[in-house]
Amino acid sequence: MSLWATKSIAVLRAEADAASDMSLKRELGPLNLVTLGIGAVIGAGIFVLTGQAAALHAGPAVPISMALVGIACTFAALCYAEMASAVPVAGSAYTYVYATMGELVAWIVGWDLVLEYAAGAAGVGVGWSGHLVSLLGLFGVRLPDALAASPTAWCTVAQVGTMAAPGCAHAGLNLTGAIVNLPAVFIVALMSTILVIGIRESARVNNVIVILKVAIVLLVAIVGLAHITPSNWKPFIPPNTGEWGTFGWSGVLRGAGLVFFAYIGFDAVSTTAQEAKNPQKDMPIGILGSLAVCTVLYMIVSAVLTGMVPYTQLNLPAPVAYAMEQVGAPWGVRVAIDLGAVLGLGSVVLVMLLGQSRVFFSMSRDGLLGRWAGKVHPTRRTPYLSTIYTGIAVGLATGLLPLQLLGQLVNIGTLLAFVLVCAGVWILRHKRPDLDRPFRTPFVPFVPIMGMLCCFGLMLTLPADTWIRLLVWLVIGFAVYFGYSRKHSVLRQKDV
Repeated sequence: MSLWATKSIAVLRAEADAASDMSLKRELGPLNLVTLGIGAVIGAGIFVLTGQAAALHAGPAVPISMALVGIACTFAALCYAEMASAVPVAGSAYTYVYATMGELVAWIVGWDLVLEYAAGAAGVGVGWSGHLVSLLGLFGVRLPDALAASPTAWCTVAQVGTMAAPGCAHAGLNLTGAIVNLPAVFIVALMSTILVIGIRESARVNNVIVILKVAIVLLVAIVGLAHITPSNWKPFIPPNTGEWGTFGWSGVLRGAGLVFFAYIGFDAVSTTAQEAKNPQKDMPIGILGSLAVCTVLYMIVSAVLTGMVPYTQLNLPAPVAYAMEQVGAPWGVRVAIDLGAVLGLGSVVLVMLLGQSRVFFSMSRDGLLGRWAGKVHPTRRTPYLSTIYTGIAVGLATGLLPLQLLGQLVNIGTLLAFVLVCAGVWILRHKRPDLDRPFRTPFVPFVPIMGMLCCFGLMLTLPADTWIRLLVWLVIGFAVYFGYSRKHSVLRQKDV
């Protein structure tokens, strides 16, 4: 069988609609899908990465970084919406590429998504821990530093030897002296448990959290407006330090590459297509609706945050809470913000773990992973084993690795998936012009080409060591594919 053999869309649709012990329950409506997207997008970007992008790269111009990412994501989201309506099957980009570019490229994307969702959940878990510590501190409760922080830190050349980063002895990975980030491990375990219980229950938990955290995000914007100091926005784009990506326009672009981590919610929405009641109609609503709402909120909050305190002070695990403390916001507001961050980041972990387990489920269905990954609970109808094993792996990563390293891993993996999905829409328009497409991406091939160019351009802004880690991960993936997956491929066995 050719490495480029594709899987029939008719077969994919039949598998999704078949009622069997391997099938998932269709429980999600359009509102559930929109809130899943918001649940994944509103979290790390607003409550954590906004501060890091401003302090290390973009300065007060971080709203421009947000806008650039929003534009790039819009091109990709339009392509995702078409694919999700035409191929309404669990697995997101992995499944779409399998139907357009063949098994080998599908494996690359699936393996890439494993990195995206696992590192995403772990990175957000680190941010969740920082805000929980801040929230408990408002009530006089202090967790031991050794059990509430990552034992490692990732430092740039610019941070070495500075007062803002006292633990940075050298560029790269540094030891902090902590043992394990225990709160981060806890949130991963809790959300994994909820996902095992059921998709309906998971969606309900997420809906409640989204309502609360959007209200608190709006509270941040309203309260912050009264404490803006215009001089904090000057210079709006700080001059470049001489290192590419550290302020200046290159810093704005590097900041966009960093905060891209926060925009992958619509990608996660597409993994639940097999659990949507009416995927052909509702998936585009969930994908595009959540992206639109979140982009506007990101731009507003990032502008307010950098106006409240100097951007150089925001490289913290909980920059929003810190800013409110510095301007003397009422105690109740600070409690609400930390509570919103704790709830909001928790829902991001939930959706990232959800996406990871559904990708595993799809790859197992195709024989590219072991049968364990496709095991569905007999009563809960959830891929429980893949959820449990994912939770264990993510729990280890979130307890031991720093946020900066995890965020970079997610960004490059997500961007690669977006490039391939945009290409898939263009390819499928040529190969299957007759295919029923309830949602059609406008201005093809302009939109797919722009999506590919924007996302690949953001990939180029990421550090060289991030590319090296991606290549190492892909080499490991090729070893798994040729050592196991190709031999057990369902498509290959049918061909034989």
